[in-house]
Amino acid sequence: MTADESAAAAAPSRRRPAIVTVAVVLVYISAIANVALGIVVLLSRYQAAPADVLWVSLLGAAVILFGLLVIAVASGLARGSRLSRGLATVYLGILIALSVLTIVTTDGWDWSSTIDLAVEALILIALWAPPGSRHFARPAVDAAAGRPV
Repeated sequence: MTADESAAAAAPSRRRPAIVTVAVVLVYISAIANVALGIVVLLSRYQAAPADVLWVSLLGAAVILFGLLVIAVASGLARGSRLSRGLATVYLGILIALSVLTIVTTDGWDWSSTIDLAVEALILIALWAPPGSRHFARPAVDAAAGRPV
């Protein structure tokens, strides 16, 4: 065993708070639901008025894209990555705006967009609430030992 491995073994591991675990699970559920909703919205362009086909197509594609981006950062959230939390916040903020746009512009997707909107808001609250914020904080380093405290 090398010195780095022994130092890593001696360092206490940080446990992920339950609120962050719930947020990560909700992130996966919300992202998969957004991808499915985006596909359905994209397919609904065939029922839209000819003038609205482009906008419905762009809205569906945007919902799919940002749903996939949220899936991409979900594992980083589970590991406590601050970058992943920032990216998830931006992506979820955009998805909230797209959900509101979907509610305003389409007739058939109000109920699912409202549920997505509520889940996304809960995720953001969980990620930025004090227990979640402490999980994403930089660990203090013991200068003498060179390991996290």
